[in-house]
Amino acid sequence: MTIIIASILAGVIGKGLGGVLVALLKNLTVRLTGIFMSFAGGVMVSIVLFELMPVAAQYSSFTTILVGISIGAVATMLINRLICLIMRLSSKSAKCSESPSNLSSKTQQSQPCKTMMRSGLALLFAIALHNFPEGLIIGVAGKHDISLSYTLAFIIGLHSIPEGMTISAPLIAGGMKKRKAAFLALLTGTSTILGAVVGIMAGSISDTAIAISLSVAGGAMLYAVFGEVLPQAIRIRKDMVTPFSFLIGLVAGFAISML
Repeated sequence: MTIIIASILAGVIGKGLGGVLVALLKNLTVRLTGIFMSFAGGVMVSIVLFELMPVAAQYSSFTTILVGISIGAVATMLINRLICLIMRLSSKSAKCSESPSNLSSKTQQSQPCKTMMRSGLALLFAIALHNFPEGLIIGVAGKHDISLSYTLAFIIGLHSIPEGMTISAPLIAGGMKKRKAAFLALLTGTSTILGAVVGIMAGSISDTAIAISLSVAGGAMLYAVFGEVLPQAIRIRKDMVTPFSFLIGLVAGFAISML
């Protein structure tokens, strides 16, 4: 039971807190959303490079990891295309939330606003997929060493906060209600609980299964960042703030992984 509580704190509470923090902002402008997205993109890349891939490399070969990354990236790309198609066919188009501090030129904002919701949904899927192997690790570790499970849950909980922020920010900027966006960010954390339950029930699963789960999640996150998050952030802000925010996120993610 304590392992399940740890997975709830790591996934649900962390993501929910990030979503709530963004929802509490009174003036969430499109440009501010771009900063959130590029920062969280850096955090996500650091998670893949410094957490997921090193662990996956301990369990399987480079070829297996490469195949898993490819599967995750292609699956996320296809789902992203499906989301785009559904949004085009939908009669209701999302509108960009406005505030007094938005850019004065609405024409300059119109294109990013149209794709903001799609970016948020792509991130939602990628992060939800990424949460499952994290919960799996918490569950498996808890069966052998409960203190290790708590440590992993704490680290995962820390980087769940910016992940929750990067889910809710584009959704809110794309026209979604703040409560709904924060709830969806919180909801993505439930896959962490599912992973923990599977880890507890399995007790010990094959090394290859762990490596594939981690690498598929890594591939999904990498596509979400480089196929959606960064291009969207660059379209929003054509200045040096975007790359600097990404680098700060990369360093912050690395610092968290070193705890």
